[in-house]
Amino acid sequence: MFKNYLLTAYKVFMRRKLFTAINLLCIVLTLVVLMVVTAMLENAFYPSGVEGKSNRFLQVMPVRMESLDKTRTSTSPLGYRIIDKYLKPLKSVELVSAVTITSTVAVYQEGRVTELQMRRADANYWRILDFTLLAGRLTTADDDDKGRFVIVINESSARKLFGQADAVGKTISVSGQKFEVVGVVKDELHINAFSDLWAPITTFPSTEYREQLSGEFTALLLGKSPADLPLIQQEVQMVAKSVQASDPKAWGRVYFWADSKLDAIARTTIGDPDKENSGAGILLGTVAGVMLVFMMLPALNLVNLNTGRILERSSEIGVRKAFGATSAQLVFQLIIENVLLCLAGGIIGLLCAKGVLVWLEHSGLIPSMKIDMNFAVLCYGLLLTLVFGLLSGVLPAWKMSRLDPVHALKGAI
Repeated sequence: MFKNYLLTAYKVFMRRKLFTAINLLCIVLTLVVLMVVTAMLENAFYPSGVEGKSNRFLQVMPVRMESLDKTRTSTSPLGYRIIDKYLKPLKSVELVSAVTITSTVAVYQEGRVTELQMRRADANYWRILDFTLLAGRLTTADDDDKGRFVIVINESSARKLFGQADAVGKTISVSGQKFEVVGVVKDELHINAFSDLWAPITTFPSTEYREQLSGEFTALLLGKSPADLPLIQQEVQMVAKSVQASDPKAWGRVYFWADSKLDAIARTTIGDPDKENSGAGILLGTVAGVMLVFMMLPALNLVNLNTGRILERSSEIGVRKAFGATSAQLVFQLIIENVLLCLAGGIIGLLCAKGVLVWLEHSGLIPSMKIDMNFAVLCYGLLLTLVFGLLSGVLPAWKMSRLDPVHALKGAI
């Protein structure tokens, strides 16, 4: 039976080649946009590459302080004291890293001034994130302990500063401090990895940062396995309750959360920093809703096209119903035909989406963008294709399956 459905669908598609081509074009364009967006969201929420351990690490960034009378609040990035005193001793964590958020610095080199983005990070930062080392080495715990003025730069900054010459061993001046370049890494776009320069934390001009509860840091907490993350989050919540503000008369409660990549994005976009719930469910629901609405517009056009195509087959439907075909059988056949057409469009759409992503990666429109069509994106693409096929095929199929055989045959005449 299913083989007959496939053969019938093929003959129907070949009967009106222009109509089939228009349908395919509509399907392909819609699915290309949806799959490119899906690939970008997948890369943001569940990244690979440099943040390949993202399923094992959490990040703590904003610290929020509330006044005793609950009339004032202060939100800022973490201070180093919270990381050093409260987060590093956590028992369920394998590694804890302290890294600053990016800041714009002036780099002086051979009489030129170049503005670049800089972070200061400890040695654990390089163990949690999987940077691609192109030359030299990364900074180490020994560099942190001895306060060496060494720096790691990314590939594009090495070209800006030194052209084709080897950057390792060269000296640069950053905001009045001289650093020796010890390593060059590949450019990265991910939020925790994005920067041009990385120096040890101990190269700060002063040591005041050590006693600050709020400052310019993010903490990365690496668990031994993904299963450890809920326990780490619970520990962080308990530790946050024990933090005392520097001025306890002004500030009463201090709190912060350990978030996954998805939670961190949700909390900074639509979430409430006062609540444990990051708003990730709302974010995913909103994204899904927007994509569904986007699919509905071309699906409605396909409904009209499919209705016109099926009307041409009223005699066939009438004959089949006259010989005992049920409405359910006709609906199934017509939906199968539409889903098969959408699957063909989905395969073409996947190839086109891959081409669009390759073009975006090499065009430079989004610097350092590296997004691949992984297995998860392929599964999402298949799901989108099936949903699109059902949305655009169910209504015409149901409507035509209910035609009276006599009227259908008369309509054909």
